[in-house]
Amino acid sequence: MFSGIVERLAPVTGSDRIDGALALEIGTGFVDLELGESVAVNGVCLTVTSRQPTGEARFFASPETLQRTSLGRLQAGDAVNIERAVNLATRLSGHLVQGHVDGLARLAARQEVDGAWNHEFVLPPELGRYTVEKGSIALDGISLTLNAVRPVPEGVGVAVTIIPHTWTHTNLHRLSIGDLLNVEVDVMAKYVERLCKPYL
Repeated sequence: MFSGIVERLAPVTGSDRIDGALALEIGTGFVDLELGESVAVNGVCLTVTSRQPTGEARFFASPETLQRTSLGRLQAGDAVNIERAVNLATRLSGHLVQGHVDGLARLAARQEVDGAWNHEFVLPPELGRYTVEKGSIALDGISLTLNAVRPVPEGVGVAVTIIPHTWTHTNLHRLSIGDLLNVEVDVMAKYVERLCKPYL
């Protein structure tokens, strides 16, 4: 479990295809990683399969993960948002994030306003029912608050404001219009939907 508060922007130092899977080398900067530990990489929960005392770590992304996320597009030189799993003593500054990606969002618009950056992302239509104004969403592992939700021809448009700290400490400033991000909707909304189905 994660909180969506990105700890570091880490460089991808290697990206190797293994049949239909992918091995990622990331300079995490965490010198005390344990084998088998879970780390969110651009919002995707991955397992540490090897690590170096310098903080270099290796992760394995299965074909299923590559099909559902944007990780397959990563190359050496890219930067990823990383967060270690929370523990019972961690402040939950964001919201409950599982690292289980629901789909991909596309960056549709960006505008700088008074030192912050307004963004609009387009989500697949099937994810719209889990979004609500002032609700939470995780984009590339970043816990964000939705300013607005509206229908658009391709699906659902969601608006968020990125403050300067988030802008400089995540990979959002490296994105271009049209780029894809991993989306995880609020898991609480999915549980509520499941529980209510028998009564609808």
